[in-house]
Amino acid sequence: MLVNTRFTWMLMLLVMAAGLISPLYAQEAGTAQGFDLGELSKWSIITAGFALAIAAAFGTLAQSRGLAAAAEGIARNPNAAPEIRFVLILGLVLIESLVIYVLLISLILFFVKPFGG
Repeated sequence: MLVNTRFTWMLMLLVMAAGLISPLYAQEAGTAQGFDLGELSKWSIITAGFALAIAAAFGTLAQSRGLAAAAEGIARNPNAAPEIRFVLILGLVLIESLVIYVLLISLILFFVKPFGG
């Protein structure tokens, strides 16, 4: 109980510190001098690349863990293979759809100017 209370207080302190520090780097409205749309496009491409890499990495990790669990389940109970196979394919489809959504957003950020201009 003591650890949970201490964690809660530390989390509250961290959120409060972030809330107090965040306006420190805020830019005043209307002072965006030197705003370069090319620079923004570069950062959107970099962000899209990182998002795609992270989604692909964790999607692959989740798929491999699901496949390993399904193979183990079929090895333990071969009579349940059709049900396990159905759930495995459904899970793989849902995981892959998340990665495809990130790919779609990344392609939009690559080829379309999302911030005007």
